Amino acid sequence: MESWDRGMLDVGDGNQIYWELAGDPEGKPAVHLHGGPGGPAKRAGKSFAGEKFKVVIFHQRGCGNSTPHASDPVADMSVNTTDHLIADMEKLREHLGIEKWLVYGGSWGTTLGLAYAQRHPERVSEMILIAITTSSARELDWLYKGVSRFFPEAWARFSAHVGNELDVVRAYADLMEDPAAREQAAVEWCRWEDTVLSLENFGSPAIFSDRASDDVIALVRIITHYYANHGFVGDLLGDIGKLSGIPAALIHGRRDLSCPADTAYALAQAWPDAELTLVDDSGHKGSPAFNAAIQAAVRRFSP
Repeated sequence: MESWDRGMLDVGDGNQIYWELAGDPEGKPAVHLHGGPGGPAKRAGKSFAGEKFKVVIFHQRGCGNSTPHASDPVADMSVNTTDHLIADMEKLREHLGIEKWLVYGGSWGTTLGLAYAQRHPERVSEMILIAITTSSARELDWLYKGVSRFFPEAWARFSAHVGNELDVVRAYADLMEDPAAREQAAVEWCRWEDTVLSLENFGSPAIFSDRASDDVIALVRIITHYYANHGFVGDLLGDIGKLSGIPAALIHGRRDLSCPADTAYALAQAWPDAELTLVDDSGHKGSPAFNAAIQAAVRRFSP
């Protein structure tokens, strides 16, 4: 989808977020929440192509075209939390004159989408959540330790780099604040993330990176900052009753080792307005059948 408007929005704390609009200028508003955290989608909004949606795309604090960039060691991470991102979304919605929008998020974007919707349910028309995670302690313990039973040699390298198997995420977060150590730490972190996804049949074999570019440094700095603090969210599953009456499509890959399907299933069980599609051949990176399920969800909510 080609964008037809873009800009920078001052959201306070010295931060400006980049935004753009794509799709139908007169279409139904939808906001795209990218994953990471800290990894703005390269082809955001593509799922809405051909449908009558006005798609709002923005780069969350510290990444992409937003400033200051988290690769800058002086960027203040204390003003980069989920509460700040939720406030940014509201400022952007008001700036664009949108009353309600469909919330679309993938991976980390599902955590942010749920947190936003629970805070502002009156601003959400529907939700499409893919590759679902609520960033709970249980889920993060799996991703950064439990799944190591499948990749023991990779885990040995990943944890040995920080010399801490008990709180590896916090240890990496500390290293990312050290300009002398952060580049290699970012490479090791991305190597682990790629390893967890390495058994999947679709997508790039190195979805993250094998070199520490500024974008990779920002990505890892933001991820470790958020996940060392459990995403700066509470019990999103326990508070799902706040979303009563909001229709939702949940799409998840059954083979997703990074975000096991039991979280998506539990979310659907607790949320009567949500419909879960588990795609048998898909992992976290998707598949043709996964993409078809997303397109079906978009058509379902198309005006």
